Amino acid sequence: MLLHVIARGKIGRSPEAELVERYLKRISWPTKLTELSEKAPLPPAQGASVSALLDEKGKAESSMELAGKLEQWRDRGTREVRFVIGAADGHSDDERSKADLLLSFGPATWPHLLVRAMLAEQLFRATSILANH
Repeated sequence: MLLHVIARGKIGRSPEAELVERYLKRISWPTKLTELSEKAPLPPAQGASVSALLDEKGKAESSMELAGKLEQWRDRGTREVRFVIGAADGHSDDERSKADLLLSFGPATWPHLLVRAMLAEQLFRATSILANH
């Protein structure tokens, strides 16, 4: 199952970009990072997919809960899980209504560069939990 992080805005060469890359490389599952401009449409899904939006209105999941969701999706044959980080204005109500999961990193507002790193770390941790590490 592909873990696809789709982020609005460019991260460029920065310490945050290095951190994101470091965690994504450590994940034993296939991963992909796609950066889009703020208004660009999402790329087409790779077969049966699940959409998880990083959103302030979402639910804060523990690492174990996120691992459980990944396990469920994997076991039911999902080919791609798309973790979408919105632009500065977040996601529209329409995008939220179509998502399979609204995921939050708590009530604080986080810079998009840090959200990418936090998501990459949590994906690494969740896949490690599933591998019994």
